[in-house]
Amino acid sequence: MASSRRWLVCLRSWIWSLLFYCVYSHFMVVLAQDADSCGNLRLGQYLCKDPKIDEATQEPENCRDKIAWVECLPAPNISCRLSNGTEFRFTGEEVGFNKTIPCRNVSGYSYKVAVALSLFLGWLGADRFYLGYPALGLLKFCTVGFCGIGTLIDFILIAMQIVGPADGSNYIVDYYGARLTRISITNQTYRKPHLSL
Repeated sequence: MASSRRWLVCLRSWIWSLLFYCVYSHFMVVLAQDADSCGNLRLGQYLCKDPKIDEATQEPENCRDKIAWVECLPAPNISCRLSNGTEFRFTGEEVGFNKTIPCRNVSGYSYKVAVALSLFLGWLGADRFYLGYPALGLLKFCTVGFCGIGTLIDFILIAMQIVGPADGSNYIVDYYGARLTRISITNQTYRKPHLSL
């Protein structure tokens, strides 16, 4: 009986020691972890401000090389490392990092004007002159819009934003307006495998 009691006390002290070691090591791991960089926060741990939109181009004001930067605010009580290496605990009001967003290269050609010219004066080639294609504009003018067929085709191509300005820039479209995004498939495109039944 005494040996079983001694064995029980030994087992109990061993369990308490193991429990203490597990809790202690967990706290040491948590305390030893460095805060992650603010740029590596997960979705929902930060909120990015809307960009300031330029009235003339309808693109973010700081758009350079098809990239613009917006300020992001980490959520309250989030700790992360700033770009200078210091760890900071946020209240939800401070800017923690900047994030890139895509923007478009525009040079002054309005989508609305191009569609209106194509609809009303397309038979005279005004749409092609406006977009910077003088040879096609002159050809449409001389042939009265290719007898109306070229006018209809150009209207569809311009309305679908397939034909754009000759300098390679994009149309000026309202920032929150009806923009088209081109989707393409390349060798880097992930293709989900089909399940065979």
